[in-house]
Amino acid sequence: MKQKKWLWQLPLLALLIIGTVLIIRQQQSMPYQHDEGFIFGTVYSVTYQSEQNLKTEIEAALMQVDAEFSMFNEQSTVARMNRGEQVNQSKMFKEVFQLAQTVHKETDGAFDITVAPLVNAWGFGFKHEQMPTPTQVDSLLKIRNQYDFAAIAKGYGSDVVARLLRSHDVSNFMVEIGGEIVTQGISERRLPWKVGVTKPTDDSLSVSGELQTILNVTDIAMATSGNYRNFYYKGGKKYAHTIDPKTGYPVQHSLLSATVLANNCAVADAYATSFMVMGIERAQQLLERHQELMAYFIYAKPDGTNGVWFSPSLKKKIED
Repeated sequence: MKQKKWLWQLPLLALLIIGTVLIIRQQQSMPYQHDEGFIFGTVYSVTYQSEQNLKTEIEAALMQVDAEFSMFNEQSTVARMNRGEQVNQSKMFKEVFQLAQTVHKETDGAFDITVAPLVNAWGFGFKHEQMPTPTQVDSLLKIRNQYDFAAIAKGYGSDVVARLLRSHDVSNFMVEIGGEIVTQGISERRLPWKVGVTKPTDDSLSVSGELQTILNVTDIAMATSGNYRNFYYKGGKKYAHTIDPKTGYPVQHSLLSATVLANNCAVADAYATSFMVMGIERAQQLLERHQELMAYFIYAKPDGTNGVWFSPSLKKKIED
């Protein structure tokens, strides 16, 4: 009796095996699309496995983000708010603004979307003025009605594209906007996505591309912030573009580069910027409270060489 029941199940088992094989073959033969373009003053790149090219929808989604947060778009919500215009805040704007406020609180003010006037005053924004005097810095510290979402918008844009791809049942993809990345599934090589962390060097022209390490990342978001490309020298002193919102001055500590991995890219983006303000010791203390985050830090040692520190949970993702 048991043998007859087992024989009756054989056709179903055969159909299941055949169906599985067909699905695998279909997935293996499905092409990967490669789309790229320009947004938020930087380059975006999207690689995804799909029979359908989604570039039109991807760019439409990115333009929605641009319309809310771009400092390069004079008609964006943030640009209009900074001019003192009355603006109805969208659900998207409120979502990102709330996240910015949350990270601001968690980092004790290290993340601050109102720091733009100080960034401009030090010559790193849209205006390239002379170095501010202490009196000017004190005055600018009191200005808190000018918003700049540059330290979170690219990450959020990557999240928006990732959501779009998932809504089209795309399982394998990598989205990158200016180095802010979201990955899922596997690459064209049938391997986890691999992302390089650039070795920090005084490279303001972005000519050097030497890698410090390569991370195996999938089903996660990643963002990197650093002072090694946006800086200038004046009077024999190096001024980095990361401004401490509390002091109003460029940060002066050993941390050169902060890479953060998180469940979404807006969070990774915001914390990477925050850690560059906080420095390695304060950043490590925050990471102890936020086990959902992983970080890879490159810092300058007293002897002039570079050192590396990373979250213990990140070790398995580092390619030897």
